[in-house]
Amino acid sequence: MTEGMGMAAVIPKVSELVQKASEALLAEYGCEAETAVCAPGRVNIIGGHTDYNEGFVFPMALPLVTVVVGKKTSDGICCIKTLMPSADEPRMVEFQVPTAENPLKPSKPYWANYVKGVIQNFHGPVSGFVAVVNSSVPLGGGLSSSAALEVATYTFLEAITQDPAESLKAKALACQKAEHTFANMPCGIMDQFISTMGKAGNLLFIDCRTLESKCVALDDPDIVILITNSNVRHTLRGSEYPLRRIHCQKAAVMLGMKSLRDAAIEDLEKYKDCMSDTMYRHARHVITEIKRTQDCEVALVNKDYQNFGRMITECHYSLKNDFEVSCPELDELVALAVEVPGVFGSRLTGGGFGGCTITVVKQDSVDAVMSHIKEKYRGTPTFYVCQPSEGARILQL
Repeated sequence: MTEGMGMAAVIPKVSELVQKASEALLAEYGCEAETAVCAPGRVNIIGGHTDYNEGFVFPMALPLVTVVVGKKTSDGICCIKTLMPSADEPRMVEFQVPTAENPLKPSKPYWANYVKGVIQNFHGPVSGFVAVVNSSVPLGGGLSSSAALEVATYTFLEAITQDPAESLKAKALACQKAEHTFANMPCGIMDQFISTMGKAGNLLFIDCRTLESKCVALDDPDIVILITNSNVRHTLRGSEYPLRRIHCQKAAVMLGMKSLRDAAIEDLEKYKDCMSDTMYRHARHVITEIKRTQDCEVALVNKDYQNFGRMITECHYSLKNDFEVSCPELDELVALAVEVPGVFGSRLTGGGFGGCTITVVKQDSVDAVMSHIKEKYRGTPTFYVCQPSEGARILQL
């Protein structure tokens, strides 16, 4: 991570997040923290909306993290408080640990459903705990604050029960199930995988069909990822995300295939007249994006940053024009970024409809990009300069 460059936000140290959470734990529950864990947010460098189509994705873990600190109790009650000011009220909840007769169910506040979902899907029994959540991952920014909270919660449960999941894959899948069942979001596996399995200096190339993954180095100190938060808060709780998922599934059925992973653009063209224009364009994005993601991985292995960046920008315009998940603010940020020499490529990241863009840029051009965007952009962006970071981990107190 590169801190303090120009106008970039200084990302809080994990130790600072833990200290504030520990102070809140003492003030609220009257006890010292015995366990601390963290899990990162993520950006997907390329592979937009390919994960639930059994395609490929290429994310990286961020130095922006969610921490959970607390201690185990024996009273069978889970007490948890969040320090995130943008979380919905109330910001402190308590509930009984789940049993076969009385499982947990989603309810308000919304943020607590991610925690409840993980507890309900944890692989072993939970005796109870008190805990405080703190985070540097902005909510609604498209950086997967939800997966960071899920994976941090699961890691906290592993630590206090001393009962780790049988594999990192099993852990990620349990967190994905939590989001499906408690947040009612039919997400793919990317966010939970990268938050669980991220490695410093590497992207994670994930096959969303086989669930196999491999690390691919992005460790050139002259290349950084600039995250620009439009500060247009997005939400995927409405109908937009499920509608696109349904279109992709219907298109695959129409093509006689299990998923769009198996389709070539020539296959889609044969059925163009049999589907609505919207469904056709949604499917076209996914089919071309799966190929772009594979090609991007090859380009990065070869350190061909020009083609790597070109395909990232192509991804943005496919997401904008075919998949229709961009917005004017994101389009403006991308257009401004690619005007600056030293930029390889830029696109929206996350589900869309707001949130952040990512820009692959030479380190010595970062200040010029931020200055250009700040001068021209209609809003007030927040910048983070990042390099690939570690996945979930237990911390030393």
